[in-house]
Amino acid sequence: MIKNDAEITPDLIAEHGLKPDEYQRILDLIGREPTLTELGIFSAMWNEHCSYKSSKKWLRTLPTEGPRVIEGPGENAGVVDIDDGDVVVFKMESHNHPSFISPYEGAATGVGGILRDVFTMGARPVAAMNALRFGAPENERTRHIVSGVVEGIGGYGNCFGVPTIGGEVNFDARYNDNCLVNAFAAGLAKADGIFLSEAKGVGLPIVYLGSKTGRDGIHGATMASAEFDDDSEEKRPTVQIGDPFSEKLLLEATLELMKTGAVIAIQDMGAAGLTCSAVEMGAKGNLGVRLDLDKVPCREDGMTAYEMMLSESQERMLMVLDPNKEEEAAAVFKKWDLDFAIVGETTDDQRFKVYRHNDLMADLPIKELGDEAPEYDRPWVESPKLEPVAPKDVPAPEDLGKALIQLVGLPDMCSRRWVWEQYDNLIQGNTMAGPGGDAAVIRVGDNGKGLAFAVDVTPRYCEADPIEGGKQAVAECWRNITAVGAEPLAATDNLNFGNPEKPEIMGQLVGCIQGIGEACLALDMPIVSGNVSLYNETNGQAILPTPAIGGVGLLPDVTKRVGKSFTAEGEIILLIGAHEGHLGQSIYQRDMVGEAAGAPPRVDLAAEKKHGTFVRNAIREGRVTAVHDISDGGLLVAVAEMGMGSKIGASLTPNKDIPLHAWAFGEDQACYVVTVPATSAETFAKDALSAGIPTQAIGTTGGNELTVEGSHPISLGDLDAAYEGWLPNYMSAPDTH
Repeated sequence: MIKNDAEITPDLIAEHGLKPDEYQRILDLIGREPTLTELGIFSAMWNEHCSYKSSKKWLRTLPTEGPRVIEGPGENAGVVDIDDGDVVVFKMESHNHPSFISPYEGAATGVGGILRDVFTMGARPVAAMNALRFGAPENERTRHIVSGVVEGIGGYGNCFGVPTIGGEVNFDARYNDNCLVNAFAAGLAKADGIFLSEAKGVGLPIVYLGSKTGRDGIHGATMASAEFDDDSEEKRPTVQIGDPFSEKLLLEATLELMKTGAVIAIQDMGAAGLTCSAVEMGAKGNLGVRLDLDKVPCREDGMTAYEMMLSESQERMLMVLDPNKEEEAAAVFKKWDLDFAIVGETTDDQRFKVYRHNDLMADLPIKELGDEAPEYDRPWVESPKLEPVAPKDVPAPEDLGKALIQLVGLPDMCSRRWVWEQYDNLIQGNTMAGPGGDAAVIRVGDNGKGLAFAVDVTPRYCEADPIEGGKQAVAECWRNITAVGAEPLAATDNLNFGNPEKPEIMGQLVGCIQGIGEACLALDMPIVSGNVSLYNETNGQAILPTPAIGGVGLLPDVTKRVGKSFTAEGEIILLIGAHEGHLGQSIYQRDMVGEAAGAPPRVDLAAEKKHGTFVRNAIREGRVTAVHDISDGGLLVAVAEMGMGSKIGASLTPNKDIPLHAWAFGEDQACYVVTVPATSAETFAKDALSAGIPTQAIGTTGGNELTVEGSHPISLGDLDAAYEGWLPNYMSAPDTH
């Protein structure tokens, strides 16, 4: 056991993730050498994961307000008005580093943490999604990590009882040693039933709720703020252990407690555990906090103040209690067989004081710990601008049909059925459209409205041009929500990047945030919550810049929606949007030609909004029978997915003005494929053109083949076999790790 008065050496400071200048700042703040516990507290609060010290400057530039935004960034989750006195509460967070070290527990506790963020606000979780990035399939660890992460997400979410209804999965060698696990959750509440984390009132009891504190997860947040190296597996003790059954009890107990009027402020114990939750509550309310650790329920003997303050044991909350309701509140938690312990009180001195065995273990200024952590304006360089690639300069395939079959069977393009069949997407009975579509849809209450959810980013675009890549991530999420007939309301972001101390990495972060901000403004989709995950690199190799965007949209009438699959034979297939066959940074170019080169497709935000609004109105008016946006793989892949989902083929006429492979596989933005009954196709096209929407008929549904004029027919059965086969075949192979 290291004593609280242990010598603070340069090595010990470095082990806590603090730079020499940051340690000097601590000395200047407190006027003395910190105790070991104090050093641990500073380490927890001033790491990148908790303080956003490298990103705060740029995050402030994002649009966070709008007519429907009730709570924006700064709380446990964002809150958005969805009419009738209802609100949706949602957020996305990362659990990348823990998931690489211990895939099952890392992913499971990531789900648990984001669910707590939602119900801490007073909302009952109703939907979960995830955005997953894994290493190259041939990497020896990839299969092991995929298996553990997917099992962990399903194991926690299914037991807790929340439907996992959407997400995305990608593979790339840049994630070989640093997978990404971004977890999204949404909940429903009444507008007048939202609870915040700001402590109010002096001398009020601070109550510990939930499960007991153990030694798991100590320094988890600090670990998540550092690069990996070859010894990272030794960090396994920093990974928390989750218990979804305890979390379910905590949910019910917390929501019941909130009805008593006892809760003045409440905060989830997530990253940095008891330290972060206590400091944030006090600092936000301009109050001090006094904690008596002897009263904290522990599941292990002999825990030190240092261990208790830095433990990230799961299924725990902290609240400021109305003292007149103490007995009533305690009875609720006793009923649910959970710990309820008064462990401290609010004070008027703006100090954070921690006692153990009546000894003062920490005495620190609370504002400097919470609201005034270091903020850096790190040097950055703009990513070099790449020249566009002309479609004619990208080699064409020998056989269009064989190329398409190969494309839909690629690791990044194939069906994710193997993943989402391990998740319960129907529990609670409100799922109207689950995984596999452009966006998932749930029913809200009994008045007929619904919510749509999507999560998107294209990392290769972000690396090639961070600004355009950031714009495209928002635009694609917005398109996917629009494609089911929903109005996009707001978004959450999860910004995953490498080491921000490298100017080129910092430049990627700055560029992506700029692009995200431009798109959110143009598309009226403010950022209301989110997370930044930096230092995602191992032995100097950074991940691709991956700013995942999770969006929520509103359907006033959940029955007025469409899916992406064809619904009938003999319908006309229309292409909405200007389609020029952009192949730069496309899946076709990267995987079929063997090199991702040139600039990514340009994002015209005005066109995105105009085209999407037209499509959404057409859906709500019942004028279209299926909608699918064009994204990875291009137009022909989109049509193939529409056909595979329905077992209905199509006959297509390509645009002769551009090379055939560019027409087929170009990833132009602001484009949709829609189907309409033959009897109304001409009128629909005229209406679109008169509204200034580029529109052209490209074919007809029918048969069991996909036929492109001038090319050999492509069997839907062959397409489906390639599409559905890769992932289960890959995962059934022997694990080499």
